[in-house]
Amino acid sequence: MNHERIHIRQQAEWLILPFYLWYVSEYYYHRLKGKSHHAAYRAISFEKEAYAFEEDLEYLSKRRFGAFLRFLK
Repeated sequence: MNHERIHIRQQAEWLILPFYLWYVSEYYYHRLKGKSHHAAYRAISFEKEAYAFEEDLEYLSKRRFGAFLRFLK
């Protein structure tokens, strides 16, 4: 559940349409690099952030704007 709450914060911060455009762009970038569907999904920076902090129930109270950017390679 916390994983999805992190996504809601990401969407609110980037506004919904830009969030999904970035999300899909990252997914297709990784697919074009030869990654499988699952690997491309897990490589999306938004997903990396959500998976990294899904167990930390205090994360959203201390999360900074654009925190997903540190998960870009």
